[in-house]
Amino acid sequence: MNCKRLAGVVLALFLSAAAILPGAASTLRVNGQDLWQQSLARIEDGTTYVSLRVIANVLSPQAEVSWEGGAAWVKGSGVTLKAVPGQQYITVNDRALFVPGEVRLENGRVLVPIRVLAKALGGTVDWSRAEGITLTVGSGLPGPAPYREDELYWMSRIISAESRGEPLAGKLAVGTVVLNRVASSQFPDTIYGVIFDDKWGVQFTPTANGTIYLEPTAESVLAAKLCLDGARMAGDSLYFLAPDIATNHWVMENREFVVTIGRHWFYR
Repeated sequence: MNCKRLAGVVLALFLSAAAILPGAASTLRVNGQDLWQQSLARIEDGTTYVSLRVIANVLSPQAEVSWEGGAAWVKGSGVTLKAVPGQQYITVNDRALFVPGEVRLENGRVLVPIRVLAKALGGTVDWSRAEGITLTVGSGLPGPAPYREDELYWMSRIISAESRGEPLAGKLAVGTVVLNRVASSQFPDTIYGVIFDDKWGVQFTPTANGTIYLEPTAESVLAAKLCLDGARMAGDSLYFLAPDIATNHWVMENREFVVTIGRHWFYR
């Protein structure tokens, strides 16, 4: 038995496409063929989850899909994709893509949102009420990261310095504040400019105490990649602070509260 066939047999044990999951009520068209049942598609909170194996085989047919070390892998033809059940992201080559509802493992099947998989493997997804979901096969490869190395450098450092002990959600929220400021006319329009903005005094304490220059943690680099690739947390927040250690409470007294994540309170 060749390796590809063996991989298919092993995958059948945990990614079987023999049954449709509850909640399927649409179509998934690829080259005119409806793969809704085959892909185990289901809709949850407006997100369509599909079998990683089935859709990866469609989008990147030359790659091998396998299960190793508690993760589903897609390897070959210039792509290495890893999806770990329970995590809120997948990695593909040097990119990290956010999965808001997390990677699922249900009845031995790994499920990932179809738009995330399409983005990871060079496809595109369209939807219409008449046609349902249409998946268009592309290069089979992730595109280049939509950010520069210097942006990743500074974003990972500010996230690490401000939220080193926070959960991933807290790190994403800090990154979101930085990017919300970049997009706001009230602040500089670059990541570096926002971090080192001193128009109204020091905006981020790590730029004053030097911790901005420390090597970032691995999870902070991950969070930076996720944010720069589109992940957002804490909505439209522009400010945050840790009230138990903050010496200036202007934000709490003058801005609208949004959410608490870890030790940080976020405000718009």
